Amino acid sequence: MDATSIRKGSFIKHKGDLWQAVDVTHRTPGNKRGFVQVKMRNMKNGGHVTERFASNEDVEAAWLDARKAQYLYDDANTGPVFMDTENFEQFGLDREVLGDAMSYVKENDEVEVTFYEGTAIGLRLPAKVDLIVTETEDVVRGDTSTNVQKPATTETGLVVKVPAHINIGDKIRVSTTTGEFQERVND
Repeated sequence: MDATSIRKGSFIKHKGDLWQAVDVTHRTPGNKRGFVQVKMRNMKNGGHVTERFASNEDVEAAWLDARKAQYLYDDANTGPVFMDTENFEQFGLDREVLGDAMSYVKENDEVEVTFYEGTAIGLRLPAKVDLIVTETEDVVRGDTSTNVQKPATTETGLVVKVPAHINIGDKIRVSTTTGEFQERVND
C-alpha cells in the first residue's frame, strides 16, 4: 500500500518489525512534495518512533488474523487471560500491548483478538460498550444546570465524566475510541 493509506491503528512491517500507527499526519509544505508523518509503536518492545514517508512511497501492510475470544480473568503475573471460543485454548496478553483497552472489557465478555504470525498482539474493541456505574458523587442541591458533569467509576475501573443525573447502579454507554459518556442505557 502507499503511505497515504496509513491510518491510526494500522499495522505495517517496517525495518523487519511489526509496527502500529499511533498518530498519522499528512503534510504538504508549500512548494515541496507532500509526506506522511507517522508516530509508530513497535509491537515487540513497545518503543515509539516517528517516521516520514513520501506520499508515493510503498509501505508493507501487515496481514493480521482476528479470532473471537472470551476474557476469563486477570493474572497478576502474566496479565489478562483469554480463551479462544473455537478451540478453547487459553492465552495471555501483555498489559503494555493492550494499553487502556482492558478498561472497556469485563470478565466473560467476548472480544476479537488480533494475531500476527500466530502470536496474539492486541484487541479490537466495539465502538461502544455498556458499563455499570459503581461509584459517583451525589448531586448537590441547586447544582443542576444543564452541563454539569461529574466523575463516575465503572465496574472495570474506568473513570468517565457523566451528567449529574447518573447514579450508582446505572448502566451507561461509553465510546471506546474517545472514552467519553454517550448515553444512559435502560434495560
